[in-house]
Amino acid sequence: MPLQFVKMHAHGDDFIIVDRRGLDDPITPQIARRLGNRHTGIGFNQLAVVLDCEDAVARIKFWNPNGTALQTCGSATRGVADRLMHEIGGDSVVLRTDRGLLTCVRESGRRVSVNMGEPSLDWASVPLAEAIYTGTLPIDGSPAACSMGNPHCTFFVDDINAIDVAAVGPALELHPLFPARTNVHFVQVLDRGHIRLRIWERGGGVPLGSGSCCCGAVVNGIRRGLLDATVQVQCDGGTVTVHWAGEGGVVLTGSVEPIMQGSVYLS
Repeated sequence: MPLQFVKMHAHGDDFIIVDRRGLDDPITPQIARRLGNRHTGIGFNQLAVVLDCEDAVARIKFWNPNGTALQTCGSATRGVADRLMHEIGGDSVVLRTDRGLLTCVRESGRRVSVNMGEPSLDWASVPLAEAIYTGTLPIDGSPAACSMGNPHCTFFVDDINAIDVAAVGPALELHPLFPARTNVHFVQVLDRGHIRLRIWERGGGVPLGSGSCCCGAVVNGIRRGLLDATVQVQCDGGTVTVHWAGEGGVVLTGSVEPIMQGSVYLS
């Protein structure tokens, strides 16, 4: 059975989109793992399955390359929005994810913004294993935690180049304080409107970028009093803008670019 797909990226954060509106959804954990393999499959940081929806233009389900599901992906949401806005000839679209209804808008310079919703800051919503203050965790380095629909743990460091993300990320992802595991960020604050970010992604390793991680890192930096409301986030693959006024939704803005389209056989 051939499965049609489109591959895109957002500041190096690559994802594939499978449009199954009007069709069945064939994606299982096993198929997601197969498609996510960069040697024997297509390869991606996230897989977005586009489905029919009664109260939005479409519903999106997300998968990691290790076959686990996730609630949100800022990059792939913007990629789906880009394609659907072209399809309907409009400059905005509302999509449903497990985070709820997300509004996406066309911006200048091939950029797309998405309101990722309000961050969750209480321990139970991150989630953490115990009732503690999420702004300063009892872990070496005193990181902060929040949730953007998926858990985020942010370390603020003096020199990001001194951190071996691939070496320290796996143990932090599996730290017992995070019962659902966590994304891990390392942030160097360059000034109040500009940070450098490197990421260990839950279920994915070290990506060139991640939309939801950019949001989580900025939220935690604002909570610490280190950042202004609008921040340029420089990842390994490029730069995005995150805006959060300290309440309400977090708005992520950046470019999305097509890479390829094709079909892959599932059997």
